[in-house]
Amino acid sequence: MNSAIMKKTMYFFVLPALLFYCVFWIFPILKLFQYSITDYNGYVQNFNYVGFSNFKTLFKEEILMISIKNTLIYTAITVILGNIIALLIATLLNANIRAKGFYRSAFYIPTLFSAIVVGFIWSYVYMPEEGLIASFFAKIGLAGWDTNFLGSYSKALYSIIAVDIWKNIGVSVIIYLAGLQTVPQEMLEAGRIDGAGKWKLFRFITLPMLATSVTINITLSVINGLKAFDFPFIMTNGGPGISTNTLIYAMYKMAFTDQLFGKAAALGIISFAIIIFITIVCVLTLNKKEVSA
Repeated sequence: MNSAIMKKTMYFFVLPALLFYCVFWIFPILKLFQYSITDYNGYVQNFNYVGFSNFKTLFKEEILMISIKNTLIYTAITVILGNIIALLIATLLNANIRAKGFYRSAFYIPTLFSAIVVGFIWSYVYMPEEGLIASFFAKIGLAGWDTNFLGSYSKALYSIIAVDIWKNIGVSVIIYLAGLQTVPQEMLEAGRIDGAGKWKLFRFITLPMLATSVTINITLSVINGLKAFDFPFIMTNGGPGISTNTLIYAMYKMAFTDQLFGKAAALGIISFAIIIFITIVCVLTLNKKEVSA
């Protein structure tokens, strides 16, 4: 088969994927840009073009800044705390302990449940007076200590973040465990012979060898945090007030509750820009760290 026929054959195989990409990615993005400069309500097609007024309105409203702040807090905590806990668990599970397979499965099981199931279960756990936490404190004589975790302006967002970490930490643990399997035992043994303690072995041998695993987990955590929607929607409906509004949830509410589809599209463009910028910065920084490690 000559090279010309080979090239045509290659294009033939690429075409379905390219078509799929254009229909389900490029076209919706272009439509989002179009709707962002209109007063489209999501139903009536005879909308009007309003220029950049949707963007101007959003930057004057409190909901944009609160949604950005909540999203960044959500992302920062899930990335930092989630990865620290996952790495600690993976290190413990990589040691010679009994029932290692059981514990590995136990930490991964929450990831198998849908966000709806997990959200409803934890809504009951957090329920004041009758929930699992409240019942526990009542049994140990601290009945007055329980609080309305999801009804508090200061606690609701952090309560949701805790649920997100609990549900998704299993994936990070598995990735770190896979990375730990690649650490050469000869290097660790050489470090022990040289008198290095457990912390120095971890800091100077194990952690640099986990650079790829760290990059994967942090990137996944950043993406997961920036597109947070399911738990704020299921557990608090963005409340109390707008204290648990994230960018994606605020966009959903504008479009399908307030019927301000054009304004929601403008928020979608802003969210898209923020997510792309943070993700690119994160990936470039981690890649540099990975190379230097």
